[in-house]
Amino acid sequence: MHEKHTLKVLDSEMETLVFRPDGPGPHPGLMVCQHIPVAHAGLECDPWQIGVGERLARMGYVAVMPWVFHWWPAEADISVKREGFRDDRAVADLKVAGEYLAARPDVDANRLGIIGHCWGGRVSWLGACHNPAYKALVTLYGGRIKQSFIDGATPPIELVGGMKCSVMGIFGNEDQNPSPADVDDLDAALTTAGVSHVFHRYDGAGHGFQDSSNPDRYREAQSDDAWEKIEAFLSEALG
Repeated sequence: MHEKHTLKVLDSEMETLVFRPDGPGPHPGLMVCQHIPVAHAGLECDPWQIGVGERLARMGYVAVMPWVFHWWPAEADISVKREGFRDDRAVADLKVAGEYLAARPDVDANRLGIIGHCWGGRVSWLGACHNPAYKALVTLYGGRIKQSFIDGATPPIELVGGMKCSVMGIFGNEDQNPSPADVDDLDAALTTAGVSHVFHRYDGAGHGFQDSSNPDRYREAQSDDAWEKIEAFLSEALG
């Protein structure tokens, strides 16, 4: 189960879903950045992403999931939204959603993290570079971290000096976005910046290997192992 809220970012309304664990809390909080959706209209049209939020709530986290594609009409094709994506807008989205997460009475604002798959793997990396309140980042096979988008903003890989959190990276060795060479570059950037991090790389897995709604990509054994590692990492980082 989840709640739906509307947050205002500049002059645009942003659908935001909240997944809560049992009990009054305060609980640790997670910002959840979504993958590229199949549907165009919003988060509730993506059962797999909803499942991620529900899973994190069962793990004991208040999970806040903002719809960062709210800048376009709902009926616009996802390719239009992808090609017109702007990092400055994403940073604004995460700022508003992060303030909302930290201010919730059921959240311990001293135990905040951020996580994202695919497109959200890049957005979560970007968010961790701009918000020192996060204690943990989990980025799962985020592509184009080395590249800028249409607004010409600094590529997220070059912003690691702003990261104040521990980082876990989850990647498939058959992925090409990011490729294993790209993952090496991400590893090197974090090492140079002195950011504590651990990467897990899975043979026999490509992009989106945790997406159980996509039988061509899903790899159950690798996905289950990654979730175990994510749960342990977040428990250690956020308590």
